[in-house]
Amino acid sequence: MEELIEYILQFGNLNKQQIDLITSKVKKIELGKGEYFSEAGKIPRQVGFVMEGVVRGCYYNNKGEEITRCFIFENNLVVDYVNFEANTASAEYLQASTDCKLIVFSKQDWEELSHTIVGWDNIKNKMVQKCLYQKSRKSPVISQDATTRYLDFLKNYPTLTNRVALSHIASYLGVTQQSLSRIRKNIK
Repeated sequence: MEELIEYILQFGNLNKQQIDLITSKVKKIELGKGEYFSEAGKIPRQVGFVMEGVVRGCYYNNKGEEITRCFIFENNLVVDYVNFEANTASAEYLQASTDCKLIVFSKQDWEELSHTIVGWDNIKNKMVQKCLYQKSRKSPVISQDATTRYLDFLKNYPTLTNRVALSHIASYLGVTQQSLSRIRKNIK
């Protein structure tokens, strides 16, 4: 819980009473590897904070291929915020790449904080901006060659290589698993 509070306090100041209110609104959940935090075709109903583990954002392209768009790991928010706010069905999945422990706010509780805590909207907006930035910024530049994309991946996600499936990393980089194996062998 301390990690969540530290995260929130990066974006604004709260007093003890406000912090106590926030912590009273959350519940802890666990997701097993492969389980979904939110699914395509369904309306996202919760905002999560990753305490332990890695969640990946993914979707299926028009050829039916699974594409990994981003990885979200410890001490970060996980939410399909655009669809969460708009109350519309998501086009992507948020799936546990590893076993995960999350702190979760229901939509009702998340919105209730806005009505109760002065300044919460400002803090919330900054947290959401960081979340959206992380999801968009980390996508590899397809115009780069595959080796450069992999090296950038190692720089952006230094701890993930041994934690998530190679198939997810290959999908994220836009290469086959065989190509990724060759690249990894050549740079060692």
